[in-house]
Formats: sequence, structure tokens, C-alpha cells
Amino acid sequence: MLFNSLNFIIFLIIVVSFYYILPHKLRWVFLLFASCYFYMAWKAELIVLILFSTFINYLCAVFMDKYRHRAKLILTISLIVNFGMLFVFKYLLLINQTVIYFFGQSALGNFNIILPMGISFYTFQAVGYTIDVYRNTVKPQPNYFKFTLFITFFPQLVAGPIERTENLMPQLFKKADFKLSNILDGIKIMSYGFFMKLVIADRASIIVNTVYNSPKYHGFLAYLIATLLFAVQIYCDFCGYSEIAMGCAKMLDIDLMRNFRSPYFSKSVKEFWRRWHISLSGWFKDYVYIPLGGNRVSVSKERFNLMATFLLSGLWHGANWTFLIFGFINGLYQVFGSVKDNLLKRPKNYKGNFFINIFRIASTFALICVSWIFFRANTVEDAVYIITHFFWGFRECLTPQGAYNAINALGANLVEIIVLVFAIIFLFIVDFLQKDDYIHHILNRKSFILRYAFYYFVIIAVLLTGVFTSGSEFIYFQF
Repeated sequence: MLFNSLNFIIFLIIVVSFYYILPHKLRWVFLLFASCYFYMAWKAELIVLILFSTFINYLCAVFMDKYRHRAKLILTISLIVNFGMLFVFKYLLLINQTVIYFFGQSALGNFNIILPMGISFYTFQAVGYTIDVYRNTVKPQPNYFKFTLFITFFPQLVAGPIERTENLMPQLFKKADFKLSNILDGIKIMSYGFFMKLVIADRASIIVNTVYNSPKYHGFLAYLIATLLFAVQIYCDFCGYSEIAMGCAKMLDIDLMRNFRSPYFSKSVKEFWRRWHISLSGWFKDYVYIPLGGNRVSVSKERFNLMATFLLSGLWHGANWTFLIFGFINGLYQVFGSVKDNLLKRPKNYKGNFFINIFRIASTFALICVSWIFFRANTVEDAVYIITHFFWGFRECLTPQGAYNAINALGANLVEIIVLVFAIIFLFIVDFLQKDDYIHHILNRKSFILRYAFYYFVIIAVLLTGVFTSGSEFIYFQF
């Protein structure tokens, strides 16, 4: 069931209505059934995997708390089961295909298996919970079904944010009174998420797919436009999902964490990853980078830790060598950034002047866009081809006719391009305004007229210019 579908809107109205009609003690039970139904609407039989994962993690957490002297062994069992499931359903196919590529055959033959939607998200949330119980920073949930709701809560089940126990668990079972303000706030947040997804991301995908699905038929201007638009597409697609998830949860008086904070206004790659997919970056920091030693070790070991963390982060995104290279590139950026910081030794409160900051933002965005080429390309060969032929046809694009031919081959008409350009301008104005504070919080402090002018504009833009025909999934559903 896609967020950008009429079925989901009907589902959400029913869930919110019954949630407040039912007595408090039955609400979490209803949410559990609704969340399972939400996932089963995609492929019903795969709910078994989630139930198996939650059962194992529930038992391990309870046993770790009861048998502290065996906690490390129990945690190891939990990690083996969780990452074993990820390996089988997500990475075994990649390994099999790699073996066939190099050796011509594999013991598994033409092995194929369906990738369960959102498996990386709910697995990481479950693993984070069991590690927190092991560290004794949270107490285990004694009720299996309540723990299952924590893992399966439908707004963030398939694409995050990857919530922490201490934030989400208490909110699921608190007594929530009906407040019209929560409903209205949820609609406001969701409306901007739909704007990002339907007006920008799905429209940009038309051009991006045209170029990246057949890179050999295009040249410099097409590569440049498609790469820049993919940076916008993936941001609007994923941040749009997070906004819709936050809006859904807000209607139930539950506050999910904010997953993006104007990432393309970052002045370094390090800052970018503090603002992009914050829940995943925080997960890798707390459960991988710091346990490896973080920055409390030698300089060489710290850089190894950075590279290892980003390689794993790249691998988390998908079973494809393109994602591993994506992680490797961003790991290199972090290592070189660490070297640069050590050489320059800027004071902690260094801000730079206006022109320096513009340069830093532009250069960071350019570096990230290079890594996005590997993220989006269908194969490593396609990514290498685009990079090595990026400036192919550069001179032709300098002529009016050459530029027209290149733009005309992007797969979108002039009206679609104009709508997209103005929507992106609006997006970046909003992101600039919310660099340090959430746009919805800013608007709540403004006048009634300005506040509702923003939301009416967003809603009208979605209804008039939203791309409803494609029915496209969110990009991160595949992870």
C-alpha cells in the first residue's frame, strides 16, 4: 500500500477514526492489526518474516535482561539471526551473481529470491533495540505484542525513520486525547511531503530515468541535468516519505524523529551526513563507528573506522556493487575531510564569510552528486560510462540547436520542465528557511494568513500538478 495512493488515504482515515473511538487500552492492539494489514497489503505471506524477527528479538532481549552473565552470547545469537535474514534475502543474490560473472556458473544456479519490502529498516530497528537492552540503556518490553507494534508501526515500517526505543516505545502506549490540532498538524506535514514526492520527485524521475536507463544515447547536458535532478529526486522522494510518515504519526499524537535537515545546504560532506537520513547515520554512528573505537583511537584507526562504516552503509542500501562504491566514495570524502581539517585546524566556532560558505556548499553538493551517479546507475558499467563520457558533446550543447536537441531528448515537455523548475526553486527556498528550524515550527510562529497561504499553495500545487499516473513506489522501499 503506497502512501501516494487513494487506498492509503482511506486506510489512514479509518485508522485515525477508530484509534480515537476505541478505549485507550485497545488502541495499541488496533494499531498492531492495522500495521500488519498495511504491510500485508503488499505481499501478505512476508509478514511471517517480520513476526519471526520480532519473536527472536523479543526473546533475546528478555533473556539478556534475565541472564546478564550470558548476555553477550544471547546478543550474538540475535545478531546472527537478524543479519542472517538480511544476508539470505538481500545479499545472497548479489554474491551468486558475482560468482556467475567471474566463474560462469554457481552451485546455486540462477538463484532468485524476492526482496521483502523495508527489511533493512525493521531489521536495524530491532537490532538497535536488542543492543540497547544488552547495554542496559533500556529495559526490555515484557509484552511480545507491544514489542511487535514497536517494530511494525505502519508510518515508519517500510522506509523509516529508524526509531530508537526510548523515543517511540513510550508514545505508542500513552493515553492520547483527541486534539484537532494534531489532525491539522498531521495534514500540514503530510501535504508538504506529498508536494515533495508528487510534484517534484515523480516529475524529476521522468528525466532521470530517460537518461540513466539509456546513458549511451545522451551527452553532457543530459548527464548534467539528470544527475542534478536525481539529487533532487532522491531527496524529495525520501524526505517526502519521512514527512508523510511524520504527519501520519502526528495524527495519532506520536512524534517521529525528523530525518532530514536541509542537507544540500551543508558546508562539508561530514555535515551532509549529519543532515541526511539522520536516523540511519545515527544508527551507524552508535552501533558501528563508536564500537569500532570512533575517534578515540589513533588517526589511522579512526580513518579506517570511517571507511568501514561508510562501506557498510553503502552495502546497507542494496545488493549491488554500485551501492558499495557509493559508500566507498563517501568514505573517501570523510577521510580526506578529516585530513583537511587536521591540516587547516580551524577553530570550532569557524563560520567563514559569505563567499567561502557559498563555495563550500557548492563544492559539497558537487561531490555528493558524483557519488549519486553510482547510486542511481543501473550497473557499475553504466556509472563508469557516464563519468568517462560526461563531457561528451560539450561543444554541441553550447549552440542553441545543440542545447535544444539535448533538452528535447530528456523525455519531458516544456510545461513539465517549467513546473519542475519553479517547484525546485520553491523547495530550496523552504530548505534555506528551515536550515536551523523545522519549516512547520517556523510557520506556526507566523501570522495566520502567511501560514495558511503556504499550505494552500502546497495543496493546490499537489492537486493541479502532482504526478498521479505513474503510481511509483518510493525509492527507499527497495531497501
